[in-house]
Amino acid sequence: MHSKKTVLAAALAAVAALTLSACGSGGDPADDSVAEVSSGTESKPATVLDQPFTKPDLVLTDTHGKKYDLREQTKGKPTLIYFGYTNCPDVCPLTMSNIAVAKRALPKADQDKLQVVFVTTDPERDTPASLGSWLKAQDPDFTGLTGDFPTIQAGARQIGIGIDPPKKEKDGTVVSMHGAQVIAFSPKTDKGYVLYSEDTTAEDYTEDLPELVKGETP
Repeated sequence: MHSKKTVLAAALAAVAALTLSACGSGGDPADDSVAEVSSGTESKPATVLDQPFTKPDLVLTDTHGKKYDLREQTKGKPTLIYFGYTNCPDVCPLTMSNIAVAKRALPKADQDKLQVVFVTTDPERDTPASLGSWLKAQDPDFTGLTGDFPTIQAGARQIGIGIDPPKKEKDGTVVSMHGAQVIAFSPKTDKGYVLYSEDTTAEDYTEDLPELVKGETP
């Protein structure tokens, strides 16, 4: 069983906002920088929140080009939310892959219940079409959302996730700073009550998803 600790959501929000992954992507994949996390605290696979987060009030565009109201569409459903971008060379694809592997280990009925929502932090490049193509390779049932950056950034802040606008370096590399946490929302309360760090493995998710689908504490 992996280590978990209970903390106040207010304190966690401050930590989460400061824990950003620097993902670089330029024209040449060989020039991509490796994601780094700037945090002085030891990372734990999962944190059970003493004061859960309210689900972000986000209305964005899904991969089919349709309006998607996050609260309405995921109401009463077990939901995992992650903010990242498709050109990320490491953390984002690994996180989605780990969740996809764990999801496939669930019974079919539970797979159908679980909502996995990927919100881009790089909306200028992550169009509905490109985002949909990228997510389809991970799991065709994952939901991808894009929109204008200020709206996305404000939504992330509601759950303590810090993201900065993508920045192009002199060498052409695009660097995106974003919190790499996954937050699980309960189908019973629609509150975000468990936070997973970027170090969470497929095995960790496989162990916890059966409880998360039921709205139980893993």
